[in-house]
Amino acid sequence: MPLTSEFLPYQSGRNVAGPAKVSARGVNVFYGDKQALKAVDLDIGTNEVTALIGPSGCGKSTFLRCLNRMNDLIEGARVTGTITLDRQDIYDRALDVVQLRARVGMVFQKPNPFPKSIYDNVAYGPRIHGLAQTAAEFDEIVEGSLQRAGLFDEVKDRLDEPGTGLSGGQQQRLCIARAIAVSPEVILMDEPCSALDPIATAKVEELIDELRENFTIVIVTHSMQQAARVSQRTAFFHLGELVEVGDTEQIFTNPRHKLTQGYITGRFG
Repeated sequence: MPLTSEFLPYQSGRNVAGPAKVSARGVNVFYGDKQALKAVDLDIGTNEVTALIGPSGCGKSTFLRCLNRMNDLIEGARVTGTITLDRQDIYDRALDVVQLRARVGMVFQKPNPFPKSIYDNVAYGPRIHGLAQTAAEFDEIVEGSLQRAGLFDEVKDRLDEPGTGLSGGQQQRLCIARAIAVSPEVILMDEPCSALDPIATAKVEELIDELRENFTIVIVTHSMQQAARVSQRTAFFHLGELVEVGDTEQIFTNPRHKLTQGYITGRFG
């Protein structure tokens, strides 16, 4: 039988344990004439790590970009359906997209520190959003954000040096510090460790686990081992459809769908 989902029952994404931080209902994404996501329903639980897995081109990064309207920046992209953050429609025309992206931060696949000092990388968001006024307030935010990102002790004596001079793993943690400096509620991570070595990856994974206490995290990863290590819930995408979502342990040990089982056991992907 071909590996398509049309023969499989749909697995609802509405079974989070507590109140959902983010809810998607009937989300479709089109790039021109091509449909990249098809009628996705998914709830993201508060203070949980939700991993999005699936083969390349399955729609997981497309869905992630819907959550802070990054698809708005892509010419020809069109999103239908409803996505809410704390029950507020994030595609409401009256919503301030800048404020949305302060509430829903993003860490990209490749570390992308600004060509500024380590200090100014972290202070940039609080400065443009008016979150601090005095030097002491900025100092407190910068130090606190670097502490939470597990980087302060490594860079405290060189905050005036360029962020681009750090190692790859340090740069990614700097980008995480930059994201959390504006006190977001949700952090989106798109393959945050794919450009890192195993030691740096382990540090970022440990950091993700710590950040979960204060933030809701959604991570796209090609590494099923990483999804198993860092997430509480896992959603499996295939050909633009959400095939199955559930507790991470259940998805990896007792998947309900043949497609999920085939991907996890390496039959395709």
